[in-house]
Amino acid sequence: MNAEERQGRILALARHQGRVEVTTMAVDLAVAPETIRRDLGVLERRGLLRRTYGGAYPVEGAGFETGLSERVTLHIADKRRIAAEAVKLLGDAETVFVDEGYTPQLLASLLPGDRPLTVVTASLSTAAAIVDSPHTVLLLGGRVRSRTLATVGSWACAMLQGFVVDLAFMGSNGISRELGLTTPDPVVADVKARALAASRRRVFMGHHSKFGASSFCRFAEVGDFEAIVTDAGLSNSEAHRYSLMGPRVHRV
Repeated sequence: MNAEERQGRILALARHQGRVEVTTMAVDLAVAPETIRRDLGVLERRGLLRRTYGGAYPVEGAGFETGLSERVTLHIADKRRIAAEAVKLLGDAETVFVDEGYTPQLLASLLPGDRPLTVVTASLSTAAAIVDSPHTVLLLGGRVRSRTLATVGSWACAMLQGFVVDLAFMGSNGISRELGLTTPDPVVADVKARALAASRRRVFMGHHSKFGASSFCRFAEVGDFEAIVTDAGLSNSEAHRYSLMGPRVHRV
């Protein structure tokens, strides 16, 4: 197996599993760990992987995006902690936008039941998960994306344009200090941007692997948010750099 074939195998596995480990790949491909590290470096320079200690994560872009079926199996404990911390920021909000994605879906299930809220979402999964709650659920119309089970398009954007929302809980495929918040698909970026424009307050939720990563379509800047909620995998020093741009950073 030459280097190009080996790097293709590494990338395919990273996209299937959500992460690859240097030691595991070295054994599976019968090469030295240093060879795998060099391969990861090549893939990172090409913008396909992001290296972390002992391995790498796939970078989502115009040509690759994880689906909901993969997201519900990755970093579950971290995502539960992030959702539990983010819901504490609800305050006195009465209307809430909950973004597509698994972490926002977890947050929606944690919304307090002692007072009725109006929950706006593009996510079919989120709407179904809380439809029996005390809350009023408004599902945005439009075309349903099969990868994420969320609606996009002009109908969804038009509905959001007519709302004034107290608080938006947002996710993204990547967040960086230089490029802001990004997502692979322009129609998804449109819905997210409209949701942010309709909201008085904004909270970003995301696993630390999303930080420093960027995708195809930018829909927000870091300074648009009052808070960022992530896991402790984001270093204190990097969290501080993000906080200097405006939002308060919560690491759990």
